[in-house]
Amino acid sequence: MAYVDAEIASQPDCWREAANLAPTVTDRLPHPGERVAVVGCGTSWFMSSAYAARREAAGLGETDAFQASEFPLGRRYDRLVAITRSGTTTEVTDLLAALRGQLPTTVIVGDPDSPAARLADAAVTLPFADERSVVQTRFATTALALLRAHLGDNVPALAADAEVAVRAPLPLDPARVEQATFLGRGWTVGLAQEAALKCREAATYWAEAYPAMDYRHGPISIAAPGRLVWAFGDIPDGLAEDVAATGAAFVHSRTNGCRTVLGRWAAGRNPVDPMADLILAQRFAVALATCRGLDPDAPRHLSRSVVLA
Repeated sequence: MAYVDAEIASQPDCWREAANLAPTVTDRLPHPGERVAVVGCGTSWFMSSAYAARREAAGLGETDAFQASEFPLGRRYDRLVAITRSGTTTEVTDLLAALRGQLPTTVIVGDPDSPAARLADAAVTLPFADERSVVQTRFATTALALLRAHLGDNVPALAADAEVAVRAPLPLDPARVEQATFLGRGWTVGLAQEAALKCREAATYWAEAYPAMDYRHGPISIAAPGRLVWAFGDIPDGLAEDVAATGAAFVHSRTNGCRTVLGRWAAGRNPVDPMADLILAQRFAVALATCRGLDPDAPRHLSRSVVLA
């Protein structure tokens, strides 16, 4: 078994620990009404996007997400939150250094002794969710679980959904799918982007992601038999039927394998929360790598942290 498999399977416990941690770090996280920027790189950027959309939709304040390298230094915010697993990523540490004394900063990080933890005004450390793998899984979702708990979401219920997702059969045999497109709406657009990234990273696989409402404005043109469209969260009316007409397979948590296994455990809901559905997509990406003869623990051209000279 790849060690990324074990890290994927550990997410329910990590989310529960994040839920327990959240009330103890409230003073370090955004307060209602604050104008907040959230930054990260790669996977952490997608988690930032998901949180930003969810916080703003909850009416807790304007919230924007940026790649750390693209943060607009001239824009006014009340607080910046940076998500970084290693705490060594150059773009994040450079930004935190540039903002010292100008803007309150909080870093959510796996390594409490990392440069980012020292550069930020406040740190929330998640060492229990840190990872050995290059391809991020549990740190990213645990950071989002922490932030969702801070928003008031019922994270123990999400962890129950995750228990289902780590056991459920995959909705499709990866060996029979030549391409995948992931879709989301609102906060789940970030999850869709992350699912596509996992397929590209772990399996060098053709995977794309779009807002679900934009999908029929062009991207649906590549849908065909042997291809997959996987949607997270709410889906637009008629989307499933339009995808079916192309011959592509359509996956959504109301209709995939989670439905068939909910009765076996005293956990989960139908449909499961989109974060739990992301676990299925992580498992799908690892299975893709295996069936393509690749090692998901050693993805090509990637390192655990990007540190620039």
